[in-house]
Amino acid sequence: MPWSSEQYLKFEDQRTRPARDLLNAVPAEVIASAADLGCGPGNSTELIAGRFPEADIVGVDSSADMLDAAKKRLPGVKFRFGRIEEWSEPGPWGLIYANASLQWVGQHERLLPRLAERLSEGGSLAVQMPDNLAEPSHASLRTVAGTPAYVAKLGKAIKLRNPLPRAEWYYRLLKPYASRVDIWRTTYLHVMESHDAIVEWVKGTGARPFLKPLDEDEQTAFLAAYREELAKAYPALDDGTVLLPFPRFFFVATR
Repeated sequence: MPWSSEQYLKFEDQRTRPARDLLNAVPAEVIASAADLGCGPGNSTELIAGRFPEADIVGVDSSADMLDAAKKRLPGVKFRFGRIEEWSEPGPWGLIYANASLQWVGQHERLLPRLAERLSEGGSLAVQMPDNLAEPSHASLRTVAGTPAYVAKLGKAIKLRNPLPRAEWYYRLLKPYASRVDIWRTTYLHVMESHDAIVEWVKGTGARPFLKPLDEDEQTAFLAAYREELAKAYPALDDGTVLLPFPRFFFVATR
């Protein structure tokens, strides 16, 4: 199932807020070059260009649809099609930035040192990853996928993402490459119009591996069952809105 920039950007304000918080923690005032890994439709790249207007910026993504949207949004920025783990431009880079992308990439024990080694002196590796696999929004996907109607097709999807290692693990991994490691976790509380809005949110990201193996009728039935699980986990407020807690894990390692 290809990434959809249109689906992703239905919640642009909420998705861009952690990207902005991540960038605000980068200590440099001026940088010469920046790479946005997993740039998506360019909303995070636009933040980088706004803060560092003199920087030479490259955006990298493995979705053609996302890159098309990013190029329309930022025609003056260079964008590359490719997988993050295969990105090899040597730099040195004043900023390597990855907002909500590295949770899809394995072997962080190898990837992160390779990225940190490409930083210039004073440069930063800035990363934000959703840390929400235990939240009902994602646990409910696994609950429905594990039922007899779906488990044969969705067994792999249930195991696709692993919980993130502890913060101490990332600190120990990054400290040999950095003079400073800033590390934190934030839970955002997104005000959603309804349980249907949560379904639409997750369809743009975490639900994709669960929907891809299903035909259209199966997808419809799966999402209906998923919505029922969400309604149990997230009671609607008096005005019909629903609060969606969304934990995210951040670090900025500065050389």
